[in-house]
Amino acid sequence: MKPTVVFDLDGTLADTSGDLIEAANACFRGMGAGSVLDANSDAGTALRGGRAMLRLGLTRIGRADDEDEVARQYPVLLNHYEQAIDQHTFLYPGTMEAIARLKARGIAVSICTNKPEALARLLMTRLGVLDQFDALVGADTLPTSKPDPAPYIASVERAGGHVRHSLLVGDSETDRLTAHAAGVPSVLVTFWPGQPDIETLKPDATLDHFDELDDVVTRLLL
Repeated sequence: MKPTVVFDLDGTLADTSGDLIEAANACFRGMGAGSVLDANSDAGTALRGGRAMLRLGLTRIGRADDEDEVARQYPVLLNHYEQAIDQHTFLYPGTMEAIARLKARGIAVSICTNKPEALARLLMTRLGVLDQFDALVGADTLPTSKPDPAPYIASVERAGGHVRHSLLVGDSETDRLTAHAAGVPSVLVTFWPGQPDIETLKPDATLDHFDELDDVVTRLLL
């Protein structure tokens, strides 16, 4: 079985924060509150997911802890996001070059994301890179999502690999916990907006740029 490198999507392969923020702001405009979130200063919250953005915005308009409104607005946010999923999103520098180098070495590559699978596939298709990955598992592919290890395990096995010969590249505590639960090395990137001190999460390695991935994979996986 091939050694396998599994990637998170948002904040790891691509900066999706701009389109996520716009989708959340569309919700707030629909509520009559205007554009509550800022594409620059709130980018870190965007990469923690749609519900995190809704909670932040609701707090700013004096509706903190309004989980019923979060539940109402979340599908609205997803609809807005689907309609304009790739207007501001971009792959991080060196991403696909690093993927190509891994594949040239006989290493399988897959995606394990907490973005709904259909949206993840749509985004990667719009970016023109979906076919470069051997598998993709989203938040709703299985009954559970990260940090439960099941989606990670599925993303490895669907790529033709075995968990014992895999590692996870991500950007968050969720990814670190997922790797720990699966018993595999964790590699966390340091370059997404609003990134906290990643060293406090004690990953097995960090990446400041995808140019460093080859050496990290050799050390931790091969």
